[in-house]
Amino acid sequence: MALSACAPQASGPSYAPQPMAGGYAEPVPQRARVGLLLPLSGQNAALGQSLMNAAQLALFEQGAPGFEFVPRDTNGTPAGAAAAARQAIEGGARVLVGPLTAQETAAVAIPARAAGIPVLPFTNDANQAAQLVWPLGITPVQQVRRLVAAGQAQGVQRFALAAPDGALGRQMASALRSAASELNLPQPLIEFYPGAAQPGLVARDVAQKLALTAESPEAQRPGMLILGESGARARDMAAGLAAAGVAMPPLRLAGHALWGQDEGMGQQAALAGAWFPGPDPAARSAFESRYETAFGEKPARIVGVAYDAAAIAARAMRDGSGQVPVGEVIIGADGALRLNPGGQVQRGLAVYAIAPGAAPGVVAPAELPGSVGY
Repeated sequence: MALSACAPQASGPSYAPQPMAGGYAEPVPQRARVGLLLPLSGQNAALGQSLMNAAQLALFEQGAPGFEFVPRDTNGTPAGAAAAARQAIEGGARVLVGPLTAQETAAVAIPARAAGIPVLPFTNDANQAAQLVWPLGITPVQQVRRLVAAGQAQGVQRFALAAPDGALGRQMASALRSAASELNLPQPLIEFYPGAAQPGLVARDVAQKLALTAESPEAQRPGMLILGESGARARDMAAGLAAAGVAMPPLRLAGHALWGQDEGMGQQAALAGAWFPGPDPAARSAFESRYETAFGEKPARIVGVAYDAAAIAARAMRDGSGQVPVGEVIIGADGALRLNPGGQVQRGLAVYAIAPGAAPGVVAPAELPGSVGY
C-alpha cells in the first residue's frame, strides 16, 4: 500500500505498466520512498488511520512528484514498530515518519540509526531526541521555555515549579533552570512531591516551601508558579493554594498544553487568568479546516504532529536525498517549527490565559522559533 505525491485519495496497490504485444515497455523508474510507521491494527487502529490521513494531506500540499509514502503497521507495540522499521528500510525507505509512542521510538531508533535513516516520531518525550531522531510532539521542555519567555517579557523575574517527582517533573525542572539561566534570571524555586500525593493536600506545603504566602519576604516570592499537573489534579492544586492563603494575583499560575484540552479548567475560580502554552491558533485552525474538508471529521490534537512529520519528510525528498531540513523554519499544523542538530526541535508556541465561562484567550502570540525561550 503506497501513497503517491498527488491528491488525497483512497490508498491501494500500485501497478506497473504492462508491455504491449510485440513491443517493449518503458522501464519504470524506482520511486523514492518514505516509510509511515503507524498503528494500523490494535487498540489505536482508528487513530492510525487519522494519522495516515494527515500524512496524505501533507503529501498533497507539500510533496513533489517522484516519491511515495509506504505505510507499515506497527501493531502499536515496540516489537511491531521495530519490525515495521526494518521492513520499510529494506524496502528502500529514505526517511521514517512515526512511530506513535516513546517506547516504539526507542525500538525503531536502533535499526534506523544502523542504516543512517532519519526518524520523525510523534512522541513528545524529549528523552528520545538523538542523532537522526527528532521527536515532534510538543514537549514539556518547549512548553516551559515558552512560558518563561512570555512571563519575562511581562516583567516576571522569579519563577517556581511544583510537580510530582517523576520524568515529567524532572524535564520541566531542567527546562525551567535552563531558560532562567539563558535570560539571566534568578535561579527558579523547584518543589517536587510524591506522585501519589493528593495535590489539594500538598498545596499548603508547596506554598510554604516556595515562599508563596504573604508571610514570605516579598523579594523571595516568585511571580509565576508552573504546575506539573493537569485535569482535576491541577484544579485541586489551584484550589488548595488559594485555601493556603496564596494571592493569585499577584502570583500567576501556569501549566502545560493539556490544560487547553480541558474545558473544566475554566470552572475553577483559582485558575482564572492562569497561563498555558499551545499551538499557534491561526495555523491550527487552518489545518483543522483543511483536514475536515478532505476527510469529513475534525482531527484529534496529535494528528497535527503526523502532518508535521510528513511535511518534513516531503521536504527532505524534494531532491531525493532524504536529508531532513535542519535549521529551516517549517510551517506545520501547529505553527512554525525548526529541527536542530542532535534531535532537538524548537516550536513557535502561543501562550493562552484561562477565562471563566469563555474560551482561553491568547496573551502572547506564537513567534518564529529560534530566539531565547523557544
